[in-house]
Amino acid sequence: MKLRFAGLLLLFLLVGSAVQADSVTMTFTGVNGARGGGYYVSPYYGTMDGDPVILLCIDIANRIKTGQTWEANLSTITNGSDLSLTRYGSLPNALSLYQQAAWLIAQFPTHTNDYVNLQYALWNLFNPNLAPDTAGSNAWLALAAANYSSMNFSPFLVITNLPPVTLTGQVQEFIVVTPEPAPLTLLGTGLVGVAAMVRRRFRGD
Repeated sequence: MKLRFAGLLLLFLLVGSAVQADSVTMTFTGVNGARGGGYYVSPYYGTMDGDPVILLCIDIANRIKTGQTWEANLSTITNGSDLSLTRYGSLPNALSLYQQAAWLIAQFPTHTNDYVNLQYALWNLFNPNLAPDTAGSNAWLALAAANYSSMNFSPFLVITNLPPVTLTGQVQEFIVVTPEPAPLTLLGTGLVGVAAMVRRRFRGD
């Protein structure tokens, strides 16, 4: 019985690892209409594996067009996250920057009249030499730096085109906010639960 349970658990873990390695198919479907300095600004609209998502852009060094589809990896930004598949993960303060981006993104729903300054602040985090710069965006950057560390980052996922990832000439990098803990985390939790049920069944509990 124990050997059979161990084999089933190994199978569950292998399946979980395979799913985590899979990419998602993204499609960019449109903009919200707000503009600043000639740019349409976040939030944008898209789909992830066919499901609607709201896209927040953190990358002004690259481009995207309506209807464009691409394959992408998902990266978490909780403390200790592996950012090696992201565009800016090699920066020495990368995790802090992605987390500040998450704080700025969390302000969009309650500051619908300030999309432009919030977007400029997002772009300035990673591309300060390319992004538009305003007093409003600088104020948001200061607030992000002062307040981001108290946030819960588990709902945020970075969407990055498949490797090799370059700084320019590819699809823009986005962040999406999941309505609950990241899907891969839920998957892992589910597999542990299934394994526990299987174990109880074989033990006759």
